[in-house]
Amino acid sequence: MISFLRKNSFVLLLLAAFVLSDVLIGWWDPMSTSRRFYKNDFTKTLYHHDGLNHGPVFFGNSAVTGAYIEEKSDSKLIEMGLSYGKLTDLKGILEQKLFHVEGQLVVGIDVHTMLDILDTDPTYQWFKPWYQPYVYAYRDYFRDSGKEFVWQLYKGTVELNPSELLKYQPRWIDKELYFGHQPDDQLRSKWNEYDKRFGWVSQHEYKDNLAALDWIIAYCRANGLPLKVIWMPWNRGYPLPPYMAGLQEVVNRRLDAAGVPVLDLLTKYDPKLFHDLVHLSRQEGAPVFTKEVDAWLATSAKPSK
Repeated sequence: MISFLRKNSFVLLLLAAFVLSDVLIGWWDPMSTSRRFYKNDFTKTLYHHDGLNHGPVFFGNSAVTGAYIEEKSDSKLIEMGLSYGKLTDLKGILEQKLFHVEGQLVVGIDVHTMLDILDTDPTYQWFKPWYQPYVYAYRDYFRDSGKEFVWQLYKGTVELNPSELLKYQPRWIDKELYFGHQPDDQLRSKWNEYDKRFGWVSQHEYKDNLAALDWIIAYCRANGLPLKVIWMPWNRGYPLPPYMAGLQEVVNRRLDAAGVPVLDLLTKYDPKLFHDLVHLSRQEGAPVFTKEVDAWLATSAKPSK
């Protein structure tokens, strides 16, 4: 053993240095704490709430981000709309205790929330295995910020401009909102794209998210957490995806069996309230949606006589 250690001392020291540096970088967690690095929508949620990791939540994908105006809502739910967010993501958050939902959990389900085949953001924290090096998990964003750092280093040393050494472009920290209205030709093109990608979907392509729904229902029951579900609005100027009737039926059957209140807004809103097919316009649609959700939550919170 001693002979082995001596022969491989350099490699072992190099490995130890890498492990130690990766642990220190993970403890620093620049993806969450430094504006030099990209932020995913989960980190943005925490950032905009001063790092608060508990409270009542309105979870969903970007349809929730676009539709629910947290600062104008009486319900005071934390808007946790995640880009391409799915129920499997919510399960990961709850399982890994990355956020402690308190008081109430509202889940927004739109035409994409349950699709297993829809890729999501690979940088979400619940996707990182415990054994995976931090630097490797976020390698693309280290590369992005590293290129900027090298360029600033060049400007500060070679060009003899010390003021450039520590400069950087803060990464965008806000979530994407949806203003205005896309023209009909863009909406038709997007509908054709959705139909090509997802029009053939059957229950097999959302079985993992159905299992996640069952897990979430059981989690809420076990933790005494009130759960409510909202079917998020779809632009009814265009046909619903073919799989939605079957999906809504099987989901509602599970929710009804569990006694989960449901607000169905799937085809309720006028197309003029939409930015595109799945996102409400921030000016016209989002205020209407926020007020309706507030009224529904206030009514459902009252005890029945």
